[in-house]
Formats: sequence, structure tokens, C-alpha cells
Amino acid sequence: MTQSGKIELMAPAGNFESLQAALDNGCDSVYFGVEQLNMRARASINFTINDLEEISRRCKEKNVRTYLTLNTIIYDHDLSIIRSLIDEAKKHDITAVIAMDQAVINYARKVGVEIHISTQINITNIETVEFYSMFADTMVLSRELSLSQVEKISKQIEKDEIKGPSGRLVELEIFGHGALCMAVSGKCYLSLHSHNSSANRGACKQNCRKKYTVIDQESGFEIELDNEYMMSPKDLCTINFLDQVINAGVKVLKIEGRGRAPEYVATVVKCYREAIDSVAEGTYTKEKIDDWMKCLETVYNRGFWSGYYLGQKLGEWSDNPGNNAKQKKVYVAKGRHYYPKTQIAEFEVEAYDVNVNDRILIQGPTTGSQEIILESMMVDDVEAKTAKKGDVLTFPIDFRVRPSDKLYKIVENN
Repeated sequence: MTQSGKIELMAPAGNFESLQAALDNGCDSVYFGVEQLNMRARASINFTINDLEEISRRCKEKNVRTYLTLNTIIYDHDLSIIRSLIDEAKKHDITAVIAMDQAVINYARKVGVEIHISTQINITNIETVEFYSMFADTMVLSRELSLSQVEKISKQIEKDEIKGPSGRLVELEIFGHGALCMAVSGKCYLSLHSHNSSANRGACKQNCRKKYTVIDQESGFEIELDNEYMMSPKDLCTINFLDQVINAGVKVLKIEGRGRAPEYVATVVKCYREAIDSVAEGTYTKEKIDDWMKCLETVYNRGFWSGYYLGQKLGEWSDNPGNNAKQKKVYVAKGRHYYPKTQIAEFEVEAYDVNVNDRILIQGPTTGSQEIILESMMVDDVEAKTAKKGDVLTFPIDFRVRPSDKLYKIVENN
């Protein structure tokens, strides 16, 4: 829970672009993986141990909490790595580690680093919360619980005054938006069986997102499942019942998406920031919800459903293997220079044309993800309506761009 008393909004950060996008759009905390011992070891670029100092610095500037995910299964040969990572996390004032393996929990406890229990532990009842309260201040509940079950656990924590090592009442965290897995609390073995690539070591091959044919082994009769990817659930979305989530006693709302693009992080965090603030201010309305839903549909999604929170059974399946986003980004140009006195950005067009009045994205490790309308531009110092491949494009902008930045235009996804 934030100092303002509002539910804490936790954002994913798979790289510096996404980290900056989360910070710019109002998150209260970020979670991220370092090296290979996290559940998105292959799905995102991942930070290195040397990035912890910069992550900590940027987040401290915004008063944003930092959570290091060390939530994979740990083997003996990993122990020296987790010790080094936790030691560095402590050195750079990372707020907490998210853990599921007892080795991580044990070492973090020894050196005095705050612990959050991962959803991989599959916490579904008050007794389990009480047990882990010896080690952790925050528990990520199982994704299979309903809100009424979450509320019951929350009330029991208050009634029994169950406190974590910090002396504060244990806080409950749930996933609020993003990809869902068919397996209980994400503990899937399908990828391991088929590709010897363990999801529980952050190396999921996402077999479940593919289309399958069912074969009767006795007769050989085949059924192709019509328009359903039977193991690929739609994405979770709680923005349309966020008031119920907050009333259930949830203190931390987690956005899934460390493998998603910076514009996804920017858009989702922005929408949920506005929604959380609206609930607190008493201005949470159907009209606003409709607007947020339309906005969320513009970035990566597999369609939306409410998960198990409203008492539904799993059955909301995706109808395609990938992205249902209403929009997509198309690469246009690379950054060249920024003139701070005149606030002019310079880009070299390397791919598609870009036109005046196009909606564009500028993304980079320091810039994050910034969306603007290209209201005017010049090509080779002459006012122009279009810039083509090979042109040097300049236009006014009120934030600094860098040579590492890339310019995309946003187009409708047919």
C-alpha cells in the first residue's frame, strides 16, 4: 500500500525502455529480472547485475519501490549466483526480492533483504499466509482465487494481526492485468516435456499458445478444435471491476508483461494509474472504464477476461495464437541528434515513410516510450509533409532524444 493509502501499482520492466515508461506513467513500484534466474529469463532482454545501480537510482528519483524477481527453481550450482545477486540488491537498496525457492528466501532473510512470496508458491489460505509471515511482508496470492476468497484472507490477517518481519501487517498482492497461464500458478511442465526447456526456470516455449488437433488413439479420428486455442487463456483484465479488487483488501496490484514492449507498459500503467486514482476520488465511472478498455485494446493482448476473480471457471480461450491489439508500431527512423536550445530532434529515416499528423512513438533506454502527434517537420532544412527513406528529418519536441532512440509510427492493425 502506498503512502497515500491507495493500492500500490506495480509495473513490469524487461529493459530500460520499459522501466522508464513505467516511471513516466505513474507506477508505485517496478519488478524486474537480472541474469537468468527469473521467470522471464528468455522472454525479455533482462538486466545484468551491473544495471542494479542505475535501476535503483532512477527509481529513487521517483520514490518508486524496486523488486528483484528471483522466483525460479534453484539448483546447487545456482547458489553462488543468488547470493551475489541478493548481496548486490542489498548494496544498491533494492526494496525486496520476489522468491519461491527456499534457498532464496533463506539467504535473503540471513542478510536482511525484504522478501515477497511469489505466486509460484500457490498461496490459497490463511494458514499458508501465517506460515510465510515468518519470512515475508508481502504475499502474491494464487491466481486461481476468487475475490471473495481474497477478501476472507485479508480480513483474517487483520483479525489475527498477522505481521511480517517488518512488524507491519502482511500485505496481499494479486495479478491485475496481462497474460494468464493454463497451469496452476504458472507451474507448467509442458515446455519441459516437449523441448527440455523448463518454464519453472524462466525458459517457457509457450506450447500452450499454439493450435492443436485432438486424435482418438483407438480409431484415429481427428478433431481440429474450431477457432479455439484450447490451452491459451485470454489476458487478465481487472480495470472494469477495480473497485471490487480494492474493497477485497488487496494492497498491491501487479501488471504482467516483462516480455512486452515499452508502449504496452506505458499504456497499461497509465490506464491503471488513472483508474486507481479515480476509485480513490470517487470518480470511477462506466464511461471512464469504457475509455480505458479501448485504450488497453490498442496494445498487445489476447483478448480480455476477468480470470477467476469473479467466480468464473477457466474457459475464456484466445481465438488466435498471438496479438489482438488494435494498433501496431512500424519502425521508421533512428535518432541522430537533439538541439536543446531550440528543442529540435533529428532522425534519419531508415524504413517506412512518415507524414505530418502521424501518431509516432519515440523509444529508448533513457527516453522510455513517448507518444506524440507529428504536427510539423522539416526534411533537409525545408518544411515538408512527408519524409522518406534516406531523409534527415527534424521536428520540435519538448523532451531530449538520443542516438539510441528509435522512431516508430502507429498504424491500425488490420
